[in-house]
Amino acid sequence: MSIAIAMAVLVLGALVAARARICAAASLRGSHDLAARIDRLLPQTQCGRCLYAGCRPYAEAIARGEARINRCPPGGAATIARLAQMLGVEPMALDPLHGAEAPASVVIIDEEACIGCTKCIQACPVDAIIGAARQMHTVIAAECTGCELCVPPCPVDCIAVVPAPPSPRAWRWPAPIGVCA
Repeated sequence: MSIAIAMAVLVLGALVAARARICAAASLRGSHDLAARIDRLLPQTQCGRCLYAGCRPYAEAIARGEARINRCPPGGAATIARLAQMLGVEPMALDPLHGAEAPASVVIIDEEACIGCTKCIQACPVDAIIGAARQMHTVIAAECTGCELCVPPCPVDCIAVVPAPPSPRAWRWPAPIGVCA
């Protein structure tokens, strides 16, 4: 009788352990799914102002409950509101320690002043800068996220931050002159 009880305890223990592994895997998969949903709401600038290496690591930290939703200056209040709604929490003000909300921007390179050092290319997290060593570089404006990470390493200060051109989605037909709204 004691062998049967011991076997039953072992089988029951194995079942409990298997259930725990299945639940842990489901929980992990759920946090990955949540992180992916959070990441889709972030602006994808990869600027690091949130103190994470990019938008995906920040999203993963939010999903794990290790970071607050108010650390993304490029996303600003609109992103914070969308994250709060998705997560079922109260919206909060942007944390000023991570920067201030600003209009979308891109960088441009003064190609005549560029010495071709490639430091900007190495710093760009989205490969929006093209050029070769000892040749001028230029920015693909449609790919630039305005993260400004290329500005500090430039030894000749030939990179400027400018307002981003309006995207086709953001453009609105202006009201005709003299028409009341």
